Amino acid sequence: MSSLPPTSSPAAAAPTPRLSARDVQVLDNPAWFSLTGPHARFALGDDLARRYPGDVAPFVAVRDWNDPGVWDRLHRLVGPSAEIGLNGAPDALPDGWEVLGGGSGVQLVETDVLSPRPEPEAVLLGADDVPEMLAIVERNQPGPFLPRTHELGRYIGIRRDGRLIAMAGERLHPSGWTEISAVSVDADHRRQGLASRLVLDVAFHIQQRGDRALLHAAATNVGAIAAYERLGFVLRRHTTFAAVRTPAVDPS
Repeated sequence: MSSLPPTSSPAAAAPTPRLSARDVQVLDNPAWFSLTGPHARFALGDDLARRYPGDVAPFVAVRDWNDPGVWDRLHRLVGPSAEIGLNGAPDALPDGWEVLGGGSGVQLVETDVLSPRPEPEAVLLGADDVPEMLAIVERNQPGPFLPRTHELGRYIGIRRDGRLIAMAGERLHPSGWTEISAVSVDADHRRQGLASRLVLDVAFHIQQRGDRALLHAAATNVGAIAAYERLGFVLRRHTTFAAVRTPAVDPS
C-alpha cells in the first residue's frame, strides 16, 4: 500500500531487470525468505510455517502450499479462530477455514533506471517515535504497521514544525532484497514530492548494503503504481491475498 499521489502521466519505460532463478524463488515468497533469512530472529514456527510476532508484523508464511501438512502446521502456529492474511494460497481451502475477504496486489522491483539518493531533510525514526509513526499510519492507511514494525529495518521521516508529516521505511527482507513500505504523507503536504524523496532515500541505503529494492501495492492503486514506475521500478508480478479465519477446533 502507498500514499504516493495519483497521476495520469504515462510511466517512463524501464527495462525488466535480469533475475536469477534464486531471485525468482525469493521474490515469489518474500515473507518466507525473510523469516528464514535476515529476519530469522523474529520467526515463530518451524521449517514448514513461520510468522512474525503479533506486535511486529501480521504476516505468516509457508514453505510450500503443496505440502500436505502445511494447513495443520499453520493452524497450530496461529491458533484456533485466528484471523490472518494469506498470500498465494490455493483458492480451495480445507474444511473449517473461512474466507473473510481478499484482494489483488502487485509487486514491483527496481531497475537500472532507478536513481536513489539521500534525502537531506529525512530524519531517522526509532522506538521513541513509535506513537507518531502509528498516528501517521492511522491517518494515511498505507498498510499494516504495528508497535514493533520499526524493528524490521530503517525508517525515516520528514518533520515540519516538529510534526511528523511523511514517513517511509523497510519491511520484508528476503535475502538480497528489501521491501520499501509504510510510505505515508499527510494530506496537507502531498504533491510536494515528499513520498518520492523518501522512497529514493530508502532505496539508496538498501543499495548501499548490497540489496535491491522491491515494493508492493494494491492493484487498484494505479496512481501509486504509476508513480513508482516513474521512479524506476517495474511491475514484476500480480499477487493475490486472502483474509481467512482458522478453524475453531485445534487439528487432531
